Amino acid sequence: MQLDLIDFTKRFGNTTVIENMSLSVHSGEMIALLGPSGCGKSTTLFAICGIHRIDEGRLLFGGTDVAHLPSQSRNVGVVFQNYALYPHMTVAENIAFPLKVQKMNRIDREKLVRKYAALVHIEALLERRPAQLSGGQQQRVALARALVRQPDFLLLDEPLANLDAKLRLEMRSEIRRLQQETGLTAILVTHDQVEAMSMCDRIALMNGGRIVQYDTPTAMYAAPEDQFVAGFLGNPPISFLSGKGLGLAAPGVTQYGIRPEAFGPQFGEGVSGRITFVETQGREDLFDVQLPTGEILRSIQPAGSGITPGTTVDWGLAHDQLLRFDQDGTRL
Repeated sequence: MQLDLIDFTKRFGNTTVIENMSLSVHSGEMIALLGPSGCGKSTTLFAICGIHRIDEGRLLFGGTDVAHLPSQSRNVGVVFQNYALYPHMTVAENIAFPLKVQKMNRIDREKLVRKYAALVHIEALLERRPAQLSGGQQQRVALARALVRQPDFLLLDEPLANLDAKLRLEMRSEIRRLQQETGLTAILVTHDQVEAMSMCDRIALMNGGRIVQYDTPTAMYAAPEDQFVAGFLGNPPISFLSGKGLGLAAPGVTQYGIRPEAFGPQFGEGVSGRITFVETQGREDLFDVQLPTGEILRSIQPAGSGITPGTTVDWGLAHDQLLRFDQDGTRL
């Protein structure tokens, strides 16, 4: 089912946090609301599920405006950062809770609980209580509870924030698998660009209560609309430099953006500098190269080069990958 948020405005008291924002999510698509803290991404999600009232604008579920409906009348499944499981209930009772509220009979409830517990691989945990589960297991219970009501939309608010690195990696692929298997339209709220880029079909990058770019991860990374987008996406981060340090000059260009993979010895020579920092990341090494202007360029190279801090290098640029920005930060 398609979701459309049209001219959405949200105020808290006299403060307008989001003004006239529009967003469309295609049926069966998973998108990310990505951005720094305070940009309005969770506010948007809570408005969609009905926790926050929409002050102005329309919210269409499959073409029907539901902005006036209370949260319980919107068929959405929500997974919160803190899981929000009921500690006194078993896993089975937690999953069944939305169905009990709908007054579904016990036999049908139990059948659906078993189905969705199997889907998220927790069928052996149904008699345990949340306190007996790991963080990853609790997250799976929360997912099953959201899915069991067979919602029109799956809404995920920072669902991986409380997990360790290994579990985050596992649950990234698991949530994406579940979304694709069920065909649900899903919205993920996250501040983690890796989550957004690896899990979602498109990303709505937000800043200051507005969407600054809405595109596929690949397109947004390769063709950011401005310096904020270019700087937010990419790890290791992009370097912004004047043309002077690179020996480049072009009309209207005040800054160049160079990602670490676009600078190194594989591109020949042309940019000289001194290695000031080396960070080994297992398969790769990250280098900081200080130019004569004092500006820093980053380069990422296969591990084992043996290059140490203090070494002077003369490396080249992938000119077809350079990003150019004007004085306002807009990409040219």
